Amino acid sequence: MKYDAISYVNRGGVGVLKLNRPDVMNALNTQMRAEITHCVKAAQKDARVLVITGEGRAFCSGQDLSDGGNAANIDLERTLRDEYVPMLEAIVSSRIPTISAVNGPAAGAGANLALVADVVIASEAAYFVQAFARIGLIPDAGGTWALPRQVGLQRAMGASLFADKISAKQAMDWGMIYEAVPEEEFNSHWAKRAAHLATGPTETYTHIKTALRSSFDNTLEDQLDLEATLQGKCGKTRDFKEGVMAFLEKRPPAFEGR
Repeated sequence: MKYDAISYVNRGGVGVLKLNRPDVMNALNTQMRAEITHCVKAAQKDARVLVITGEGRAFCSGQDLSDGGNAANIDLERTLRDEYVPMLEAIVSSRIPTISAVNGPAAGAGANLALVADVVIASEAAYFVQAFARIGLIPDAGGTWALPRQVGLQRAMGASLFADKISAKQAMDWGMIYEAVPEEEFNSHWAKRAAHLATGPTETYTHIKTALRSSFDNTLEDQLDLEATLQGKCGKTRDFKEGVMAFLEKRPPAFEGR
């Protein structure tokens, strides 16, 4: 598939998906959503980590309200079910770790696109805003799922009702994101983080993602059972054997990714 609304490169196992509509602050239209969905699925075949970031000064300004004509006539339910759901599920279910490298403003569906990744690293120049109520909508694109889990009900409710801008530093303090990084260090920092994951035990990362994401719906008994099952799978990998040998030999491990 040829990409126009995004770009994609893979360097050393680090796949970088860049939202590429900087003239509209990388607003999400039908084409971009389809390309993201395809790219996230395709990247798992040759990359060991996927970074999602934005071209230009913004990460993503949210839904492109000019997409398809009159914004008031958009079939929002169909758009969410047919276009957003596949995109978001592809990111959440990706077998490789996903990082949102939030380089600038992330608003509405753009904020929630960022927040469904496994790890969110933001420039201190970035901010997040649940802008939906400003135009008479509820948070979507997974926002009502991600926010309460990340920041608790009160903060999720306030952020949604007031549609306040939440700075990267505040988002980090709330637990919404993992790191807020000075703007001048941002690109080199997320690149180092991604490179670390690209040389790690990829299958183990898949099981970590499964265990942590499943924990919200499991009882303790269920979760302990899942841990045992997944740990058993990890223990049979070549990466586990390599990790143990590297520990005993006091050297860095050379993981193969499986």
